[in-house]
Amino acid sequence: MNRCLRTLALIAALSACEAPVYDTILRGGQVLDGTGAPAMETDIGIRGGRIDAIGDLSRAEAETTIDAQGLYVSPGFIDTHSHAGPALATSELSHGQPLLAQGLTTVVVNPDGGGPADLAEQRTALEADGLGVNVAQLVPHGTVRGRVVGSEDRAPSEEELDTMRGLVRAGMEAGGWGLSSGTFYTPGSYSENSELVELGRVVAEFGGIYTSHIRDESDYTIGVVAAVEEVIEVGREAGITAVVTHIKALGPPVWGASVEIVARISDARAEGLSIYADQYPYLASATRLSAALIPRWAQAGGGDAFRARVADPSTRVRIRDAMVENLARRGGADRIQFRRFVADPSIEGRLLSELAAERAADPVDLSLELILEGGPSIVSFNMSEEDLLTLMNQEWTMTSSDGGLPLFGVGVPHPRSYGAFARKVAKYVFEDEVMSLEAAIRSMTGLPAEVMGMADRGTIAEGMVADLVVFSSDFRDNATFTEPHQLSTGVVHLFVNGEAAILDGEFTGTRAGRVLTRAEG
Repeated sequence: MNRCLRTLALIAALSACEAPVYDTILRGGQVLDGTGAPAMETDIGIRGGRIDAIGDLSRAEAETTIDAQGLYVSPGFIDTHSHAGPALATSELSHGQPLLAQGLTTVVVNPDGGGPADLAEQRTALEADGLGVNVAQLVPHGTVRGRVVGSEDRAPSEEELDTMRGLVRAGMEAGGWGLSSGTFYTPGSYSENSELVELGRVVAEFGGIYTSHIRDESDYTIGVVAAVEEVIEVGREAGITAVVTHIKALGPPVWGASVEIVARISDARAEGLSIYADQYPYLASATRLSAALIPRWAQAGGGDAFRARVADPSTRVRIRDAMVENLARRGGADRIQFRRFVADPSIEGRLLSELAAERAADPVDLSLELILEGGPSIVSFNMSEEDLLTLMNQEWTMTSSDGGLPLFGVGVPHPRSYGAFARKVAKYVFEDEVMSLEAAIRSMTGLPAEVMGMADRGTIAEGMVADLVVFSSDFRDNATFTEPHQLSTGVVHLFVNGEAAILDGEFTGTRAGRVLTRAEG
């Protein structure tokens, strides 16, 4: 009997000495865990799509071992404001390679109140060809409002508001992470803030968030500070986390307003409210020419109503006068660059001032003509570096791209679609040294996961999903405003849900992403 016991004990001891086996081990990387803590050199073991061990794994074995010495290892980046949803739902772009090259493993789609209201249908389309990245969906207020009220400039009836509540509830039940609004754009601009509070209360029942392209980022209507206050009010009255998305002070008339914006958000947070912002690291924004220049009253009722107003001589004068003021808000015609125009691709990449001079036309008259022809999308150079840095260096500011996923070589898109996350690290950490690498990584990982409610992503800890990016000190953006179709470089390895999407700087072709639902978070 004693011999049997000794034998069993010996077997147990030998078993305890057996080396653990993982799917993948990352050895010796400088690990930035996403919390803002300093980097620590250590090993990471991945098993079953999750981080299974952190520490000295020198005695462990793995199917794949990666030498990460001299490289940084961080959680996969999370883009809280992405327009990549439509492209990811196509067979041509579902791989998401321009996103992966930036270190992104998760994108939040349907921002600015736009996108499909039927999230279940969108999810089916997104999953049809596989996904290179994870996708989190928002319920778009503008689409919901358009479906119920149309393009009319009025408040919804109580019955209509109840229908809108039902659509928002359905979106949240389908896995939505929150409600997005674009009160700068039609038809969202026709909503009172009380409408958003009511819909925010529905989202709050599910623990979701509210994110808004605010009503005014300049001094178009109520002014940028008052527009930020609207978001704070939704957070306060609906009892919900609220995000001022792609935060900025747009145009010379409001340069310097970042100080007051920071004060208002800081006061709200001191009050106990859950208020945040996200930001892309560029001095240029992007939108449609019509959104930048045409007053919202002129767009009420849709395209036919707008064209009828333009056809009326006296109304056309009113529209033109407003466009003159709005162009001045943007800093003038030499700050407007065309990025995409299906009706005339030859103007893509050129400045409005250049085209107007070539055609011997007034920039405002030319703009109206182009808008009537279908309207180009534009890049608008209208922020100040001081405001950008003031807003960037807040503990409550996340990183976003506000970018899409363009077909390679088509149009002249804003370079943020290819380089936003790489640019923040390359320029503002390594080159300009205006923020620490730990803070930058937190703004891309741990903070957005916390705000969104993604409990098992965003940080490096045992049990977390293995969304991981391994990058070098040469991590940088290559896309420019004139030559934007260039992938970021410096991501050496990238894992999505534990599967390698990039190995040794090369795409593997693996599509391990999936649509994430709020219930999972």
